[in-house]
Amino acid sequence: MAAYTGTGDADSTGEEPDGTPEELGGDQGPAVNGGPRRDEAVRAAVEQGLVGPATPIIGLLDITGIRASAAALRAAFDVVTAPGTPVLHAFAVKATPLVPVLRLLHREGIGAEVASPGELALARAAGVPPARTVLDSPAKTPAELREALALGIAVNADNPQELARLDALVRSASTRSPIGIRVNPQVGGGSIGALSTATATSKFGVALRDEGAREWVVRAYLDRPWLTRLHAHSGSQGMPLELMARAVAETYGLAEEINERAGRRQIDTLDIGGGLPVNFGSDAHTPTYEEYARLLAATVPGLFDGRYGLVTEFGRSLLAKHGVVLARVEYAKSAGGRAIAVTHAGVQVAARTVYAPKSWPLRVAAYDTKGRPKAGPDVVQDVAGPACFAGDLLAEGRLMPLLEQGDYAAALDTGAYYFAHHYAYNSLARPGIYGFGPDGAGGVRFAVVRTPQTVDEIVAESGGSHAESLTGTF
Repeated sequence: MAAYTGTGDADSTGEEPDGTPEELGGDQGPAVNGGPRRDEAVRAAVEQGLVGPATPIIGLLDITGIRASAAALRAAFDVVTAPGTPVLHAFAVKATPLVPVLRLLHREGIGAEVASPGELALARAAGVPPARTVLDSPAKTPAELREALALGIAVNADNPQELARLDALVRSASTRSPIGIRVNPQVGGGSIGALSTATATSKFGVALRDEGAREWVVRAYLDRPWLTRLHAHSGSQGMPLELMARAVAETYGLAEEINERAGRRQIDTLDIGGGLPVNFGSDAHTPTYEEYARLLAATVPGLFDGRYGLVTEFGRSLLAKHGVVLARVEYAKSAGGRAIAVTHAGVQVAARTVYAPKSWPLRVAAYDTKGRPKAGPDVVQDVAGPACFAGDLLAEGRLMPLLEQGDYAAALDTGAYYFAHHYAYNSLARPGIYGFGPDGAGGVRFAVVRTPQTVDEIVAESGGSHAESLTGTF
């Protein structure tokens, strides 16, 4: 199979890019600004025909950057944690549910946090062991719980009714699964209400400040010696680090209370969730894992003294900065004096940005027809998507070099919650996704992460084989 490189023409055989995401890169060095690597990858993708008139939209993943983020996460917690402490960093699969990505992260020492049978299947397909997998979900079915317990996957019960289900399942079968309860410290929300998981009325976990709730949680542990973990996830985009640390402190305090009343170290592991915010305003990686770990160590020093194993569940912060949605400008036009670049990237890959642009603004970089960063004076313009409604805009009134027909618009920081969460508006096809890294000869090599969806596949998943089911039955 021929490899794509960063120099020369596209391979004439039309074969897919060679290599796998975990093979790309070699010695990556420290986490650095990924802008130059991105520019090289965009140019290489255009030169090699990975993107162009026939394939006007693709997703790109910076393998070097992903590896650097995984290393930075591990190093940040290693510094503040007592030697020998069991620590599992479990990637939130919902952020980028792609098997090659999960496999790459597994190779880099990162496990998987799953919230559905589909996510669990992806983690297993990626080779993530059950012992490095955590199941969280507010709506687990009996079948999901039975599967997790049979495999030995850690489970965090969301509510009293789920705990009652677990009571019956634990009695009926032996399991190696560590089991805990998820609590909501109710410390407050961040700037994006829809993502705030620790408000007074959040749907997740047992609300600790509700009347009688804290005592119920303590009693639940005292009555069930097999409950050995405590879980809380209070962070996400828009959440201040100080509030996240406060939530962890509340959870730690509850664990200490339970263990004191039990007269033993019943809770041996604290799952502190993830949710480190991402800077979408520049290439800078802020805040950093190091900042957060040091804040936690200062706020909750007992968390890291070796008495508790730790689990984290970061997602967006590991992948967001390392993804690009690259789309060709099909047409350039104007309306009301405003320049409009009509591209193939819109609501189908960036639903959050299109429907909530104030909460989820994206940077858009301009590249010329050859994939080079575009020069020229900044012009106020809209970057529009292909869907048939007026609000399908990646960027509105944005100052940037004028995009013209045949140029490329790159939606940056889209490695999490963007191209891997397709929205099938107008039956628009899922784009192909490719990892990129150095080829060892000064160029860029690509590896297939997900093949582009075909029109036949769209028809098939839209009931194509059941075309006569309504007219021929009734």
